[in-house]
Formats: sequence, structure tokens, C-alpha cells
Amino acid sequence: MARPSSSREIQVQKPAQSLAHFQTKVAQGQEEDGGLLKPLLVGVASLVALGIVYGAWNAWRSSVADKHEAALSALQMEVEGDGLVPVPAPEVEKRMRERLGRLEALASKAPSSRKAATAGLLDTWRLTLDGKGQVSAKPADAWGQLRLAQRAIALGQLQEARTQLDPLRAKATPGEPWAEAYWACQLDADRLAGDRAQALKDLAEYKARFKGRGDASALENLVQSI
Repeated sequence: MARPSSSREIQVQKPAQSLAHFQTKVAQGQEEDGGLLKPLLVGVASLVALGIVYGAWNAWRSSVADKHEAALSALQMEVEGDGLVPVPAPEVEKRMRERLGRLEALASKAPSSRKAATAGLLDTWRLTLDGKGQVSAKPADAWGQLRLAQRAIALGQLQEARTQLDPLRAKATPGEPWAEAYWACQLDADRLAGDRAQALKDLAEYKARFKGRGDASALENLVQSI
């Protein structure tokens, strides 16, 4: 039998790819991978940048609030004294009148988290000095009760302050916007009474309820003054 000619042999293997063709395919693959990787890197970088900006904004806001609280506490101490020596009511009113402009400036520039409480203190001062505050004899809300309590404390009327504060105690939790103002006022009443033991109990209850969500430094300073 005749052997088949070589021209009829079946080719079972493709020609080997050239080096240039291989390099081209590798380059195309890298470009495809790079096209997927770039958006991913941009997204990660955006998240990191957003986290940095958010952290810086929170730090700035906390710093502004701390400075405001420090200025407000210093002003109240100038008016009410350090709690060690009682200040007569006429002298308290005199000091309020002399410093009313400073409190108005603090109220106008107060950060949003402290605006309502500062405005409440300003209304209290105005009510005490000229009877022009916005607090009615029978307040309709917790803010009104706190303002009356603050006024009573400024005038040395401890029992009147307790009358306004006691009904609010159970509700003074982190869910209420007036809660921190309540605890500050409560400790201020303890200071007026000279009752350090009660102030420590109130501070402990505040910390237990807020569990790090509030700023206890100003309250701790208030307790130290008793």
C-alpha cells in the first residue's frame, strides 16, 4: 500500500505565538486590571479622606463646645461665686446686670448643641433683672422648668429650685435635648445647698445614664467646688 504524502498530514498543533503577540496580550490584560483597580483605589481614598474630614470636624465641634462651656462656667462663677461663700441676692443681681452683655454675646455665638441651654440662661437673667424673660409662672415644658430652677438658684431659693427640678429627674435621659442642662442645674442646686454627698450621687447617676455620651468634665468641676 502506498504511503500518504506529507502534504495530506493533519496539523494538530497551532503555530506557536510570537513573542510580540504574547507581550501585546499581557499588556492588554494589565490595562484591563488597571481599569478595574483605579476606581477601587479612588473609592478607598475617598473613604479615607471622608473619615479624616469627619474626624477633624467632630474634633473642631467638640473644641468649640468645650470653649463655650468654659466661658459660660467662668461667667456664672463670677456672678454666683465659687459656692464656698454664699453671695447675697442683691449682689447676684448687680453682677448679672454688669455681665448681661457678655452672656448675650455667648448666646448669640453658642454652638447648636449649647444654644438652647444658653438662651434659657439668658432668659433667666432677663427675668430676674427686669421681669422681661419668656418664662411663664407655669412653664409648659421642661426648658421652662429649668429656667425657673436656674432663676431660683441665682436668687438663693433652693426649695423653689427643687420644686422645678424634682419632676424632671426620671425623664432626664440622653433621649431628651434638655437632659444635660437638667443635670448641670441639679448639681448647681447641690452646690447651693452645700451638699457634696448628694452631688456625688447625682454625678454618678448622670454618668450611669449617659455612659460616656455626655461631657462630665464641667459637672465634675462643679462638684469639686462644693
